Amino acid sequence: MTPDFQAVIFDLDGTLLYTLEDLADSLNTVLAEAGLPRRPLADYRFMVGNGLETLTVRALPEDRRRPEDVRPILRKFSALYRERQLIKTRPYPGIEELLADLTGRGLRLAVFSNKAHPNTLSVVEHFFPGMFQAILGLQPGRPPKPDPAGALSLAAQVSLSPGQFIYLGDSGVDMKTAVAAAMFPVGAAWGYRPVDELWAAGAARIISVPGELTGLWP
Repeated sequence: MTPDFQAVIFDLDGTLLYTLEDLADSLNTVLAEAGLPRRPLADYRFMVGNGLETLTVRALPEDRRRPEDVRPILRKFSALYRERQLIKTRPYPGIEELLADLTGRGLRLAVFSNKAHPNTLSVVEHFFPGMFQAILGLQPGRPPKPDPAGALSLAAQVSLSPGQFIYLGDSGVDMKTAVAAAMFPVGAAWGYRPVDELWAAGAARIISVPGELTGLWP
């Protein structure tokens, strides 16, 4: 294993922050107002990770997934989630200590999320003010993960090569992104997706708690 890690890209939802209940509560509220069935919280573990639009489509009944059905639900969900995104959301245990440790070691830190860019900025700055050198969420005209373009853009922003990055995430989408970007893929077992998904998508290592990350190099 290369010891030349100089930076870490973190996924946001399910890796840095537990966000599932705020997402589920917001979308379920909109679904109920539209006379549609709410989805159990457990379902959301397998529906999140590809942006709010894909989450909305996945939550709707199969016969209500036409664009004209999705658009009004997505619009209301996006607005409501902006209001509610900090109610139950919280950092995972050990994350704040890990960030402090990595910063003390001189590593550069970045966030890459399929959450909309304004939401990504606001929650990261709320919970981790000043901790990250680069933050990137989903923006118009930029492909979502697992396309590696965003990860490579973050590498360029901090003037490092992809091979100097650890990429930490909790989903197969994250592992595929890391592999495509030629970064070192590490799976976060505390997140939303099963460990088998992480291995199958290309994880080089899987850690059970955040503090294990610093054990990957001297």
